[in-house]
Amino acid sequence: MNVEAQKLTAKDFATNQEVRWCPGCGDYAILKCLQRTMPDMGVTRENTVFVSGIGCSSRFPYYMNTYGFHTIHGRAPAVATGVKLANPELDVWVITGDGDSLSIGGNHLMHALRRNVGLNILLFNNEIYGLTKGQYSPTSQVGTRSPSTPYGSVDRALVPCAYALGAGATFIARTVDTAQKHMPDIFKRAHAHSGTSFVEIFQNCIVYADGIFEGFTDKKAAPDNQLLAEHGKPLLYGKEGNKGLRLKPGTLDLEAVTIGEDGVTADDILVHDETNKVLAQMLIGLQRPDFPMVLGVIYAEENVPVFEASVTEQVQGIRESKGPGDLNAYMAKGRTWTVPS
Repeated sequence: MNVEAQKLTAKDFATNQEVRWCPGCGDYAILKCLQRTMPDMGVTRENTVFVSGIGCSSRFPYYMNTYGFHTIHGRAPAVATGVKLANPELDVWVITGDGDSLSIGGNHLMHALRRNVGLNILLFNNEIYGLTKGQYSPTSQVGTRSPSTPYGSVDRALVPCAYALGAGATFIARTVDTAQKHMPDIFKRAHAHSGTSFVEIFQNCIVYADGIFEGFTDKKAAPDNQLLAEHGKPLLYGKEGNKGLRLKPGTLDLEAVTIGEDGVTADDILVHDETNKVLAQMLIGLQRPDFPMVLGVIYAEENVPVFEASVTEQVQGIRESKGPGDLNAYMAKGRTWTVPS
């Protein structure tokens, strides 16, 4: 007798662990959104794994009723790669922060991206070290005052999506912790992607960096300061939907324009092509306040070989040509010595 599988709900993906973040932390919104979205992806708890490093965001696996690993600082992509190689059928999510993944973990993140391992990487970016009490991070803006930079940071901020694109990521997207309608679609797209998906989530740290993203996340400011990019649609934004991006005449630079001003028409507005790497680089590089913050799927490249599939195929080919391996024979091969007792 065939029994229809029971439809899972958000509660099925929540654990009995007390969620321990600061009241008002953006991590709560991300957690609830992902728990609510998991059933819509058609996933099962026993085939889902969450891997995290160190930081506030890295508590995440405790709160997801799936398998999980809370690993060491910066090494979540390496551990997750091992999990995916050992069992390619698993859905593997990496939860990390701007300090965890872009400072001590930069090397591991880079190699996961360039290899195109089948991981879903969610980077919570609050531009600060929250767990260790507010030191500046690789994404902190110039002038950031913190316990480690009391007179203001002089470091140029790292742009996570630019890093990901440069490392060879095949899926890059951005969203915001409070965007409860936008986040689910981004999570679904990331999960459906074949290969590494990289999602930067602007997340508010209410204690050490409160309000740093208000310029484009506040309800009143958002319409004129954020652009939701959609494949095949014009790059428009603004309260009236009449602002947009176009190529500046005679150059290869983008400029923000208003339809109806200075002879600008709707036909001048660029149409988003998420498969265009050059356009993705331009959108990622736009700086506020001269330009809006671009959210959504910025770049997606399909049909790229996936690391775990390539490794499995190679191993199978070797076995077919040389037969099953013999560890004892391998250990005795070549130069050997007998150590007298």
